[in-house]
Amino acid sequence: MKIKLENIAMKFGDFYAVKNINLSVAKGEYLTILGPSGCGKTTLIKVIAGIWTPTEGKVIVDGEDVTNIPIEDRDTGYVFQNIALFPNMTIKENVGYSPRVRDFSEEKIDEISKDHLDLVKMFDRAGMFPKELSGGEQQKVAIARALASGSKMLMLDEPLSALDARVRVELRYDIRRLVKKLGITVLHVTHDQEEAMSVSDRIILMRAGGIHEVGTPLDMYRNPKSIFAAYFIGETNLMECVVTGKTKTGKTMVRLRGGQIIRASKSNFESGDAVVISVRPENVYTAKAGLKAEVTDIVFMGTYWRVRTVAETSDYVDYNVSSNDEVPKLGDKVNLVFNKKATKVFARPDKGLEEAIKLE
Repeated sequence: MKIKLENIAMKFGDFYAVKNINLSVAKGEYLTILGPSGCGKTTLIKVIAGIWTPTEGKVIVDGEDVTNIPIEDRDTGYVFQNIALFPNMTIKENVGYSPRVRDFSEEKIDEISKDHLDLVKMFDRAGMFPKELSGGEQQKVAIARALASGSKMLMLDEPLSALDARVRVELRYDIRRLVKKLGITVLHVTHDQEEAMSVSDRIILMRAGGIHEVGTPLDMYRNPKSIFAAYFIGETNLMECVVTGKTKTGKTMVRLRGGQIIRASKSNFESGDAVVISVRPENVYTAKAGLKAEVTDIVFMGTYWRVRTVAETSDYVDYNVSSNDEVPKLGDKVNLVFNKKATKVFARPDKGLEEAIKLE
């Protein structure tokens, strides 16, 4: 199903939880709504699903205005953050609930239940009760129940946040595999950047009730359009500086606060412009010469070490060291260089860098 939002707003008293939302979602697209707590993610998905009627604007599905149509009259499945299964029903009965309410025959209910439990690889648990399953298994059943209603759209409202880390990773891949197989349009709300990056065709980054940025996971990670997107999606080092000119190939030359001159990616900024550069830890390296820094913290991340330094500019700069390579010691002096193609340049915010990346 195609979804189109036109000037959507949702107001509670004098407060706009979301405002001026315009968006198109393609049929079969896996779209993730990402953002910090309180940015309006859940409000938006509830409006799209039909749980809430927007204060302003229209929700259009396949060309039809469904703004005032409740969720039970839409082809929409909804999976909540808190696992919502009927505790007194078996797994099979939970999945067959919607077909039963719609007066399907017992034979058809049995067929639908079996097919959807097979899809989530839970048919062998059909006779069990929810309390007998793990959290991840319960959420698989919740997804099967949502799909068994005949849904052409699936709304996932923080569906993995209550699960253990390993289970979250496994289940998010299972969900994407399943919905892509069925060709269902999915809207998935999360505050977990890694989760959004791993499952989405596109990501909507929300902030303060509005859409801040939209793009594919790769584009938003490699080429964010704003400081906030660079900061929120993944991890990055941010440093205030001033443009000093351009190289012959168009790279931006910037002067750091300590006076050091480095090259960054191409930009439209001119000499004298106040800017902020963003460079991710994996694009920072040590060398014989470079920005002088002192190692202040080292954290083991599994496949790599995250090394934090304080540069001579007084900026914190993080970089990664492979778990197979030699790791520096606290207090070591290092020289840092940046991958110039991956060092992005943004206008310095009028209200300051801290305000630009504030999550609330």
